[in-house]
Amino acid sequence: MRYPLFIALRYLRGGRGSPFLSVITLISIGGVTLGVAALIITLSVMNGFHEDLRNKIVGTNAHLVILKEGAEGLSNYKELGEEVEKMEHVLATSPFIFGQAMIISSQSSLGVVIRGIDISKEIQITDLDENIIKGKLKDFGPNSLILGKELAMSLGADVNDLVKVISPKGIATPVGMKPKFKSFKVAGIFDTGMYEYDSTLAYVTLDSARALFGMGNVVTGLQVKIDDIYQADKMDKRIQKELGYPYWVRNWMELNSNLFAALRMEKITMTVILVLIILVAAFNIASVLIMKVIRKTKEIGILKAMGAQRKSIMSIFILEGLFIGLVGTLLGTFIGSLICFLQDKYHLVKLPGGGEVYYISILPISMRGNDILLIILATIGISLLATIYPAWRGARLDPVEAIRYE
Repeated sequence: MRYPLFIALRYLRGGRGSPFLSVITLISIGGVTLGVAALIITLSVMNGFHEDLRNKIVGTNAHLVILKEGAEGLSNYKELGEEVEKMEHVLATSPFIFGQAMIISSQSSLGVVIRGIDISKEIQITDLDENIIKGKLKDFGPNSLILGKELAMSLGADVNDLVKVISPKGIATPVGMKPKFKSFKVAGIFDTGMYEYDSTLAYVTLDSARALFGMGNVVTGLQVKIDDIYQADKMDKRIQKELGYPYWVRNWMELNSNLFAALRMEKITMTVILVLIILVAAFNIASVLIMKVIRKTKEIGILKAMGAQRKSIMSIFILEGLFIGLVGTLLGTFIGSLICFLQDKYHLVKLPGGGEVYYISILPISMRGNDILLIILATIGISLLATIYPAWRGARLDPVEAIRYE
């Protein structure tokens, strides 16, 4: 064992002859451990939220949406769907009608978003069949609708109840415009886990939506499902190029860009805050080493008088700081990863309200190897940088003055 490493390990221990690390060394290691563990846990939780939200969004919406320039909608949607389905990586297409209306129940009335669908095609695109929590999908027909969970609660409606849907497209009569309305039976209730969908969305058949909004044989657009959601930005450009004007294509990331931008900003903010914890720990390492340089001034002078070179003196304090950073990083990585594993497997931390307050009932976790590797490398690098000034200060001591130091 080279003497710089031997001396560095000796300086890490307590008083004379003590085999244990000094209290100040343990505190320094603890600071790094806490920062690394907190950073791993926080990033894993943020990643978990991001993935869970993404899965819910792509489970409720199509990967791509094809629309037509102007307000007339798509009249050739069947031929267009067949053409798009022949393209590579496209799994299925489904027409939809989108509009706003009012639903009146025996207890309340609310403005809602009506989505007209072809149910046989819709279940190939979204997870509607999996999201049904009451009723049966086979009961969904021309005179029935499916309500979101929160919407049904607000209306006081349940499966088999009758509700009226009033369309903004009125019927012209000699005495003026008469509201167009139709009665529907509630065939089912769905729960996506996302409040904005569950509180405002109702599904009806394509024909019912056409009748409500006076659209004839036209649909609002075409939903598209592809085999890789992360290739949606490339596929929308490809389909756009194939179809040309007047069609335009939007992917799920564009349609929810504000939401994901907010999540990314939140993740960055939390990361910056937690990196500051690691920086504080690094300053603590630097402070500890400076104190040791001052305390060991006489010993450093003796070493230099015996012929120790500056780089050897620097190595002593760099190795000491590196040991603190490395041990703290490894402990923090182990503790952070263990907590994430236990939460992911046993759901130890549950969110209040059991999913009623938040859109999920448990704290989601998603550990990513590249995040953990980046945290490890960054922490060790910061710890190493924190040793430079104390090591330089120790190496530049004059041996004569150092020996005389009291």
